[in-house]
Amino acid sequence: MSLEAENETESAPDNLYARRLANQENIKRWYYEERAKRTVEALQKNGFTAFYVEEQQKARQEILKLIPDGATVGVGGSITIRQLEVLPELTKKEHRIYDHWTPGLSPEEVLAVRRAQLTCDVFLTSANALTLDGQIVCSDGIGNRVCAMTFGPPKVIIAAGVNKITRDLDDALRRVKEVAAPQVLKESGLALPCVETGYCHDCKSPQRGCRITLILERKPFFTDTTVVVIGEALGF
Repeated sequence: MSLEAENETESAPDNLYARRLANQENIKRWYYEERAKRTVEALQKNGFTAFYVEEQQKARQEILKLIPDGATVGVGGSITIRQLEVLPELTKKEHRIYDHWTPGLSPEEVLAVRRAQLTCDVFLTSANALTLDGQIVCSDGIGNRVCAMTFGPPKVIIAAGVNKITRDLDDALRRVKEVAAPQVLKESGLALPCVETGYCHDCKSPQRGCRITLILERKPFFTDTTVVVIGEALGF
């Protein structure tokens, strides 16, 4: 056997491994896209404007296109929106941004910003779950997010990664309690049973974070609601 043939034989397992890895990524993209397309179609049938983008950079570009020049922008407590890096771009364009996560705010100022989010021009947020039949589910502790998503801001933009897609409403509610809430509350540092164990105890704690659950079955009458489904895992 020639040296060249020996090298080819030795590299064959590595080449096979590389091909299988590449194919695995292709399969993941196919899986994400098929679920996302089904969800988008269902959202559209339920009156929402909805579309799918494959990755974060494209999502950021599309979201920025939806925000009119000079619009005031409210931002819910969303990891996804921060991951998309939309806010720095809006700051460059000199939009007034109501972000209660802004460092240095007093408790009174945080509450004032939360209230201002209810009357901004555009509200940016994510969701805890989307269903394959086009429903949107969110859970809050204070309620500024779920209120702004339903009435107040004339335009609402919801960005959600494919990890938020669930089979049906029961699955979505389960995701809120068993996936999203424990991780969000862990990030907040609150001493809660779900933070200790990773699953919901339906606790009676005064610090309980899941107090209001919103189910958007159809687009609210007077709110222009756009859902951007992104082919990556984002947020909790």
